Amino acid sequence: MAANEIHKGDIGTVFTVTVKEGSSVVDLSTSTAKVIKFRKRSGTILTKTASFVTNGTNGQIKYTTIAGDLDESGPWSIQAVVTFGTNVWSTDIKPFTVHHNVADL
Repeated sequence: MAANEIHKGDIGTVFTVTVKEGSSVVDLSTSTAKVIKFRKRSGTILTKTASFVTNGTNGQIKYTTIAGDLDESGPWSIQAVVTFGTNVWSTDIKPFTVHHNVADL
């Protein structure tokens, strides 16, 4: 496993997002829906149902990749979307890189 890189085809990579309002963590324990969206290099959006890291009071949700998720190398971005009844909040968008493997070069 790479120490600091995410690679094309990786399975079991855990993406964790902390939802904040300004500098304050948002208690997500009463949220009615939570997803993490990934924008691939190609522009395709991958939407995945997220789960709490603990019980949601720490504002953290996560998604663990499965086969086929990380299918493109290059620049990606991540954003969480949480729903509270009729209110929908989106986090800041954060960039990350999915790196090539030796076989891809």
